[in-house]
Amino acid sequence: MKVIASTDRAFKQMVKRVASRSTLHGGEVENTAKTILKAVERGGDSAVIRYTKKFDRVTLKPAQFRISPEQVKEAYYQIRKEEGDALRFAAQRIMAFHERQRTKTWMYQDNGATLGQVVMPLDAVGLYVPGGKAVYPSSVLMCAIPAKVAGVKRVVMCTPMAKGGISPYLLVAADIAGVDEIYRIGGVQAIGAMAYGTKTIGRVDKIVGPGNMYVATAKRLLYGTVDIDMVAGPSELLVIADEAANPIHVAADLLCEAEHDEEARVCLVTTSARLAKDVVRQVGEQMQRLSRQKIVAKSIGRHAVAFVVGTMEEAIDLANEIAAEHLALSVDRPFDYLEKVRHAGALFLGRYTPPAVADYVAGPNHVLPTGGTARFFSALSFDDYVKKSNIVAYSKEELLKVKDHVARMAQMEGFDAHAKSLESRLS
Repeated sequence: MKVIASTDRAFKQMVKRVASRSTLHGGEVENTAKTILKAVERGGDSAVIRYTKKFDRVTLKPAQFRISPEQVKEAYYQIRKEEGDALRFAAQRIMAFHERQRTKTWMYQDNGATLGQVVMPLDAVGLYVPGGKAVYPSSVLMCAIPAKVAGVKRVVMCTPMAKGGISPYLLVAADIAGVDEIYRIGGVQAIGAMAYGTKTIGRVDKIVGPGNMYVATAKRLLYGTVDIDMVAGPSELLVIADEAANPIHVAADLLCEAEHDEEARVCLVTTSARLAKDVVRQVGEQMQRLSRQKIVAKSIGRHAVAFVVGTMEEAIDLANEIAAEHLALSVDRPFDYLEKVRHAGALFLGRYTPPAVADYVAGPNHVLPTGGTARFFSALSFDDYVKKSNIVAYSKEELLKVKDHVARMAQMEGFDAHAKSLESRLS
């Protein structure tokens, strides 16, 4: 893990490198995704079968795509009671948070006009759950529960088969969250099936959830055919720590994020050179005791960096420039800096708020913008599962009051038919 002070020559270059990461993939990744999507659009189930056999080494018939209710019930017997309790506890917390985000249809009277918005749920949403180096029942809860809070009638989940089949944790989480259909297919072919629809899998209006670079690219390519939540990249954590921060805790948080993936990005920004040195030492020591040590070591070796700056203001400015997915403030009086943070997917305030608590049970969504897109994207929320249509209703009397203004604006834009559409009602 590199340590770079703001006085070092390489400081600006390293900041630029960290801040300029991207979630976009072109070249071979995009070409492969395009090929598979086109095949699924044209071939439907047969293309899904072909690519599932090629990539997952599983041969399925269309009738085998969907997980049966009996298989879901069986999954409960394959996990421990306390594991089911933890999933239900997390689900309750996630639901409570997202219910507070709920917005309803609203209208108001503006003299003789009625104006407002009608808020309605999407008809169908597709949830992608990866099945690679880890199992993510938490992502099932985070993606499906807000959909049900919003009133989405049909929530579809696709996840690839791993060795031994689908994880019972995923099936139980899906059942707790209210997922309506579960399919044992993954990869780009699953994204295409949900977007275009096949004989077996009905199309959806939006696709949410994390995935590898091929899945993320497929979602990006399909934006417009369906809506998507965001184009997500590797996990990220930036910790701002003052001299009083505990290096053991800071290192543990950095490793928590690094164990997601070899490409995960972790960064420390501190006003204390001594703390930076202590954190680096702790990262090395704690890493040796982790079950995913090889993954963590690659992430730390490739991407981890500690920046030493002069003031907390510099630290906040640096965090805003990087716009990390997760931003932890391990400092005194963290709420004093809340309004100064402009760009972060989620904020974790105080020394007893490890990001891991929000990954699972705090309640706010853990599907967050990465790759610097926290500058303009938001966390997954209730709003992602609804659409809003404006309401406009005028009386004849109110239309008379505004017709001259409409006519003048229409004249500015050269649209005389606009003005005449009012005149035809009022002449």
